[in-house]
Amino acid sequence: MAFVLLFHCYSREKRAGDNAEHPPAPGSHVQPAPRCPGGAGAGRGGGGGGGGGGGAGTREGQGRGGMRTLRGGPLRLPPLRAPPPLPSPPRPPRPTAPPRPAPALRAPPLPSPPRPRATGRAGEFWEKQPLVLRRDDPAVAAYCQALFRLSDLKSLCGRGLLYGRDVNVCRCVKGKKKVLNKAGRVHFLQLRKDLDQRRATIQFHQPQRFKDELWRIQEKLECYFGSLVGSNVYITPAGSQGLPPHYDDVEVFILQLEGQKHWRLYHPTVPLAREYSVEAEERIGRPAYEFTLKPGDVLYFPRGTVHQADVPPGLAHSTHVTISTYQNSSWGDCLLDTVSGLVFDAVKEDVALRAGIPRQLLLQVEGTAAARRRLPPYHEGDGAELSTPGGRVPRLDSTVRLQFKDYSVLTVGPDQNQSDETQETMVYIYHSLKNRRELHMMGNEETESHGLRFPLSHMDALKQIWGHSTICVKDLKLTTDEEKENLVLSLWTECLIQVV
Repeated sequence: MAFVLLFHCYSREKRAGDNAEHPPAPGSHVQPAPRCPGGAGAGRGGGGGGGGGGGAGTREGQGRGGMRTLRGGPLRLPPLRAPPPLPSPPRPPRPTAPPRPAPALRAPPLPSPPRPRATGRAGEFWEKQPLVLRRDDPAVAAYCQALFRLSDLKSLCGRGLLYGRDVNVCRCVKGKKKVLNKAGRVHFLQLRKDLDQRRATIQFHQPQRFKDELWRIQEKLECYFGSLVGSNVYITPAGSQGLPPHYDDVEVFILQLEGQKHWRLYHPTVPLAREYSVEAEERIGRPAYEFTLKPGDVLYFPRGTVHQADVPPGLAHSTHVTISTYQNSSWGDCLLDTVSGLVFDAVKEDVALRAGIPRQLLLQVEGTAAARRRLPPYHEGDGAELSTPGGRVPRLDSTVRLQFKDYSVLTVGPDQNQSDETQETMVYIYHSLKNRRELHMMGNEETESHGLRFPLSHMDALKQIWGHSTICVKDLKLTTDEEKENLVLSLWTECLIQVV
């Protein structure tokens, strides 16, 4: 199993000597190191993960941040055998009977390989810093290439793949992810056109559903970690980048399968993040690590690590698989589940906890679902003022105020328009201005919510509007004047603000 090797290799390294090397600083070149003994571990319970472990190499240098690069061939997990029985010293002879030999003492069983949370070399990296394993072994490279190829996607397109559910087509444009999906079923000729002509990245969701070896790797990893393990395949053409700089809410393992990919990693802005988020280039600064992965190489980095990757011009397309785990598996998540269960039990036993919340407090904690089902504001006539914006159109120098505050709610949540597992967090504004009074409390309220969604970067500006009686548009906390005008224009279109 590929990634058990990643952590188990440390115990072998420690016995053989410290043979780890630090990664190159950004822009430097890594010279190949001699391979350590050992073939490609392809067994089901040991090295059979497809290049996830790493052998020991020679120490060559140190990069910033202390990330290590281990070079050499893959390591096999050594079989765990108990040592031979240890003889026991003879007991002193009894005066009334001849002495009898005591039974042999057996050594206690050897411990299992350390799990990622264990101390030692594994503890240096797990949830702390990235690690690159260089696998300069043609057998390992061939094994990884067989895990998933572009040609595999061609054959799978004949099995009824759908855009969004199975495949996303995207490209990074000016620091943002642009989704280029079509509608309906996926056809390989269209994917090939997107890859070659539009320089788009193809993201294939959960390939373990169709590829047996990935299935075998991931079910072993789920047993090992005790957490769900998902995967995505990314196919990127030369001279292109699929995703903007971002961080994930999962522990990430990258296996390079085909071609080469240039990676840049940055220090976390939110260590051990619990949500996916895109980061702006100007915020993350210079990369802490920069390197290129080749077939057979493995990269690990903790959740929250900001990263981006591209394929340099003039090369063949790159294929890699991202294997991820530990989503919502923190102590905080455990406490959330545990405490909610304790509260549920306490409410059944204590009548004081079943007493109603005071009215004003209830207005503050009202759930999003309830707010969306409320009655619209009382009005006479056809209610055009609730559906058609009136008054002056807001401009940069306008002063605006929020209206119908009691009928709207501001909240955050995952992007409901993205179907992949790395959903960006968005800001949502729901309101009941357009709700139909004849459906109120009838159990068949409209399922479509009325409101707006904005990037998370707009949250501070929205809080300004919600928290002030009036505010000038140019004073909103947004980067550009265009963003400020677009924000107030969207709110004005929904009849949520007016110019004063």
